[in-house]
Amino acid sequence: MQQQSARPPLTFGNPSPTRADWVDAYLERIGATHPARPDAEALRTLQLRHLTAVPFENLSVHLGEDIVLDEERLVDKIVTDRRGGFCYELNGAFAALLRALGFRVTLLQARVFGDDGGLGIPYDHLALRVATEDGTGPWLADVGFGDHALWPLALDDRTEQDDPCGVFRLREAPQGDLDLLRGGSGRLRLDLRPRVLADFGAGAWYHRTSPDSVFTRSLVCSRRTGTGRVTLSGRTLVTTVGGERHETLLDTDTEVLAAYRDHFGIHLVSPPTVRRVPDA
Repeated sequence: MQQQSARPPLTFGNPSPTRADWVDAYLERIGATHPARPDAEALRTLQLRHLTAVPFENLSVHLGEDIVLDEERLVDKIVTDRRGGFCYELNGAFAALLRALGFRVTLLQARVFGDDGGLGIPYDHLALRVATEDGTGPWLADVGFGDHALWPLALDDRTEQDDPCGVFRLREAPQGDLDLLRGGSGRLRLDLRPRVLADFGAGAWYHRTSPDSVFTRSLVCSRRTGTGRVTLSGRTLVTTVGGERHETLLDTDTEVLAAYRDHFGIHLVSPPTVRRVPDA
């Protein structure tokens, strides 16, 4: 069970001072300052700050917490509760922040390529198309895909794009879609038609209830660091520094709770365990 935050919930809407309050709180959460203008440099900084501050995690699935695809609820979870989430939550909240800062954001649905090369379900993933005011882009921004690109990718560029996490490329796919590859392997198939947050409800429901979803079968909490990545998978703490991977088995509940607190800023009263979903 998660400890309840003592902070009051955020409030969206008008008047504009209220908007400034939650935007400032969100920027503080990710360690960023208010950008001078919504340009490509600001977008890159915001994405990187988000990835290093807010973990990709599926704890709500196993803590019995509801996942509601509503901007206010998503921002409140990340900012007030100091939590993370999976793609629908992280990119849904990030889209709200970017719009409030003056970026033009379109939600895109994507299907994830599996290890066997097959595609996942429709609305498997939520990604963001972001337009900036400096005439660059449009950009593919994403803070909800685990170990992925650190920087936004140029959506109209079909050449190789270098990123600290690898070499990415976008190529044409059937029915006007785009395939995103890293190192030549498929990562996402992007549908470029605009979507709204409610469209992703069925995908979110599947990933939190289906025995076929990776999120119901395991616990994961992962965050980018300045030197690599830190991940807590069940009771195994994995740290990657400069490309070197180190695993530590945490034997006690105290060690597990300390790892959530110290590496991810998540305060729990007891370690979460995988909630088994009956086979269909």
